[in-house]
Amino acid sequence: MTQPLLSVRDLHIHFGGIRAADGIDLDVFDGETLAIIGPNGAGKTTFINLCTGYLKPKGGRVLFDGRPIVGMAPRRITRSGIARSFQIPQLFMEHTALENLMLAAASREKTRWPWLRLGALPQRDEMLDLLDLFGLVSVADKPIRELPEGVRKLIDIAVALALKPRLLLMDEPTSGVSSAEKVGVMDTLARALAARRVTSVFVEHDMEIVERYAGRIAVWSAGKIMALGPPKEVFANPDVLRNVTGV
Repeated sequence: MTQPLLSVRDLHIHFGGIRAADGIDLDVFDGETLAIIGPNGAGKTTFINLCTGYLKPKGGRVLFDGRPIVGMAPRRITRSGIARSFQIPQLFMEHTALENLMLAAASREKTRWPWLRLGALPQRDEMLDLLDLFGLVSVADKPIRELPEGVRKLIDIAVALALKPRLLLMDEPTSGVSSAEKVGVMDTLARALAARRVTSVFVEHDMEIVERYAGRIAVWSAGKIMALGPPKEVFANPDVLRNVTGV
């Protein structure tokens, strides 16, 4: 059987009496797109934080490409091949879209004092190509603060891809995006991930988006996975319909 790219076993963490991860077991395989769904407070974002070093579990293990990463700093985990995007885009608002990507590339290459010579960094053409992959070359020189939320979301993910990850973890990539823009944002994102051959896990509340873009779905409930499988199977589960989608 193929070795998982990400393998989580018996993961535990609690905050007071709230068990945000209560024995989580999950494998993510190379090339797949996995969606994580569940009610607020179920532990979805906590899981991403545990896998990216922002939180340390009380118990359990996380393996990336067969290597343990629990206890590693977020920067080391990123350099090992895992990147993430956030529910609220983490961008430098006064800087341009291209400058944000250039700073990510400089971080990837461990460039010292990148702020002093952004325009002279050798990754400029590479980052323009990445913006082109997202259809965003036209906003390359525009400050982030001038751009709409849907575009900011894509740039935040482009920044993550500038780090050349094998695995991308995304926390609500369509949060704050208008209903009319969601499919366009996800279509662009799916094409970019496929072009770069990046495995992805995304947390999402929009069930139409989940059903359309996920190959598998993991359903979180009170720090546990209550269902796992392809969309058709998961959305036929009466417990999922009752507890998660509200049907």
